[in-house]
Amino acid sequence: MTIRNRLTWLFLGLVAFILLAAMSVVYILQADYTHEEFHQRLRDRAEVTGYVFLEQDELRADAFRAFQHRYLRTLTGEVLQIYDSQLRPRFIEEDRRIKIPARILARILTEKEVYFDLGPRQAVGLFYNDNQGQYIIVAAAENHSGAARLRYLATILFGIFVLSLVVIYVAGRVFAGRALAPIAAVNDQVDRITAQDLHLRVNEAISNEQDELTRLARTFNRMLERLEDGFETQRTFVSNASHELRTPLTATIGELQVLLTRDRDPAYYREGLASVLHELQQMKSLINNLLELTQASSGNATGDNIRLDELLWEAREAVEPAQRRRVQITLGELPEQSELLEVHGNRQLLTRAIINLFDNALKYSGPEQPVQVEFAYRAGHSYLRIQDRGIGIGEKELPQIFQPFFRADNARGIIGHGVGLPLARRIVELHGGSLHITSQLGQGTVAEVRF
Repeated sequence: MTIRNRLTWLFLGLVAFILLAAMSVVYILQADYTHEEFHQRLRDRAEVTGYVFLEQDELRADAFRAFQHRYLRTLTGEVLQIYDSQLRPRFIEEDRRIKIPARILARILTEKEVYFDLGPRQAVGLFYNDNQGQYIIVAAAENHSGAARLRYLATILFGIFVLSLVVIYVAGRVFAGRALAPIAAVNDQVDRITAQDLHLRVNEAISNEQDELTRLARTFNRMLERLEDGFETQRTFVSNASHELRTPLTATIGELQVLLTRDRDPAYYREGLASVLHELQQMKSLINNLLELTQASSGNATGDNIRLDELLWEAREAVEPAQRRRVQITLGELPEQSELLEVHGNRQLLTRAIINLFDNALKYSGPEQPVQVEFAYRAGHSYLRIQDRGIGIGEKELPQIFQPFFRADNARGIIGHGVGLPLARRIVELHGGSLHITSQLGQGTVAEVRF
């Protein structure tokens, strides 16, 4: 069921319930009023009967009957009875159409005025104290006119109810359609956006007010921006990865083809195979970095509790022995509770991130220049600072260094793929940390990691 139909039926059901409740109250109040009105008419009948008969002593019974027939008999099935204190009929012959129980007559004597029902008739009994004695006057009749009015009222209410439901349904459809029209417009706009049209955006002015529809359009646009960035990053990644993988393969194939063109000296073969081995090692390193980059992008920081200070020394030991002495570690202020230096996560990935930062600092520095590494615990955070005195990064290129395969102009002559720094950042963020890079061209670079 569509939202429009759901809203229409919900609106119709709610209004129908309220309308039915209101009409029921009207009918009940009218029925109660009709009942009470007829009771009053019966009481008037009883009082007139008592006055005409008991107060006028000389009035004969046949004369009263004539009077009653001429002036009082206007109610359907009307019955008038008079009883004395002994509950015996007096003055008027007992009407055989009704039989009043003795308990009701006794109750009238006690309560002075009683309303009750006798089959289809409503009745009232009055206690009348006269100079001739104490009497009970009973007036009963059928309220045909009241019942007819109630049936007429019920018919009118039912007609109004049915007609109102039809009007409410039509109005609900129109109202729901207009209310949902902006959503339908947003849906149509989003439906036209494909993977090739991610630059398109939803019209945020689709609603005249700053309401939920405007917020929905903005949310869609922010989602489209993220998707566009993701698609662009993926497209760039695939293009660069293809280029980086193609380069060593092309060099390897070319070298092997040269070696196979004719017979050569063993020394020439050894030189060619060494070149091929170097290219294959570079390709293996690139593939490993790509795999680790994928793992860091989609993985979870699950594993063991890792001591960061211990991990720092393990990463230094993983550096090539010839370069290891250049990594100079300085420990600053550390807490007495060793668990404050622990990070929960993947030890292998976190080690790879620190090694990549070490390798970058060593690779882009002079062969004899040291890399200063400082580790400390301050203000509830663990800090790792890696500083080199290398070639540095230009101000315009600095914002792009975390894009996979990006390499600054002054770094293209140095062997690398542009994957190590983006990989380190994703691993650090996966473990709840942050990586910040500051650099000055020709003066060096500082990498700061905070957990």
